Amino acid sequence: MVQRYGGKYSQNGDTAPKPLAKRVEVDPVGGRANVLFIPAVVLVFTSLNDGAQGLALGLVAAGFLTAAALMLREGLKAQAAYVARKVAERPALPRKMIASALTGIGVALAAYKNDPSLAAAVIYGLAALGLHVSAFGIDPLSSKGMEGVDSFQKDRVARVVEEAEKHLSAMTAAIARAGDRQASERLADFQTTARTLIRTVEEDPRDLTGARKYLSVYLLGARDATIKFADIYANTRDAQARADYLALLDDLDKNFAARTQKSLLEDKTDLNIEIEVLRERLSREGVRLK
Repeated sequence: MVQRYGGKYSQNGDTAPKPLAKRVEVDPVGGRANVLFIPAVVLVFTSLNDGAQGLALGLVAAGFLTAAALMLREGLKAQAAYVARKVAERPALPRKMIASALTGIGVALAAYKNDPSLAAAVIYGLAALGLHVSAFGIDPLSSKGMEGVDSFQKDRVARVVEEAEKHLSAMTAAIARAGDRQASERLADFQTTARTLIRTVEEDPRDLTGARKYLSVYLLGARDATIKFADIYANTRDAQARADYLALLDDLDKNFAARTQKSLLEDKTDLNIEIEVLRERLSREGVRLK
């Protein structure tokens, strides 16, 4: 049984969920990955005066290095999404490991272009592969989720959470077009409330049945409403449209908070029932608890 927020030792002695801090979006790629596009560019220019064969090898090697850099970017994004969630499937495609292999092949071809020795090319390629793995690591190789929860339920939670996060990201991208600071801040507050509900579902997947409508249907509707508001307000600066949108966010925020509270109260009720059952069993064994 998963015990969550609240209880005797919680702040204010109630079951109110701890609010999530506003999430700061950080690019998971970073400069180290972006700089890997440079060797391919340099290789192309240095191969221009190496004759037809040298140019061909240089272009092929540059292609492998560019593909490796692109694959690495996607792998880092997938890993960041995996780390950010408590219930997540391992990436279906090991992008970072593929990027390491492509880097090794690209470096091996570049080395062979300058020194047509197979042994040297293999050594340089393996060295580049090893350094790439050391710098960026490998992809997550296993799924993660709640212990004791069947894989089918984990898959359902992972899919719903992934879809909910996509809706929230789409809302963030859309509201930026509106250019209204208050609307952006109010949306961020609602997203914090929505992610609190997401977190309760991740911590206890049994809540998925009751919360699924909120994380799919309601968030989808909120996303569509945000996109429509952004399109209208960006062109017309309609004050009534802005007021209606803010009122919608207020209603959504209250409903999502209420759903989270209901999940927590239901969890506490289940815990109290289990405690009473344990008390009865201990009592039959002659153990008396105060």
